[in-house]
Amino acid sequence: IDLLYWRDIKQTGIVFGSFLLLLFSLTQFSVVSVVAYLALAALSATISFRIYKSVLQAVQKTDEGHPFKAYLELEITLSQEQIQKYTDCLQFYVNNTLKELRRLFLVQDLVDSLKFAVLMWLLTYVGALFNGLTLLLMGKDRQACYVSPHTFCEHKAS
Repeated sequence: IDLLYWRDIKQTGIVFGSFLLLLFSLTQFSVVSVVAYLALAALSATISFRIYKSVLQAVQKTDEGHPFKAYLELEITLSQEQIQKYTDCLQFYVNNTLKELRRLFLVQDLVDSLKFAVLMWLLTYVGALFNGLTLLLMGKDRQACYVSPHTFCEHKAS
């Protein structure tokens, strides 16, 4: 939440700038290419750092061990309770969405189904003009998702 409130401007800029770069990359390249390039960049950085630390240890004749030892020893598994909690939450949203779609497609309420049809018809035109990632980029350019909380914090009445 500190990112949304821009408490550390440098960290927030890095995170949101990286996110913007990712979205821009996805508009230009396929998802498979972007994932592959990100994985290659991460591997290049970690392998280079590991080799650098190994050479540094050899030159200085120290035995500091593996540079990522602390991260390799971290426990990253999810407990059964955590998995159950997240799947229950996901199940709730999926079931509500399916019920609403069933209600709309099977015309339980004619007016709601007609509104949904008009919305889908309008979305076909939006889809013809933009792809989904372009729309996400346009929304990100508005900066409403992360500038609004910061502005609110700055100008709220005490």
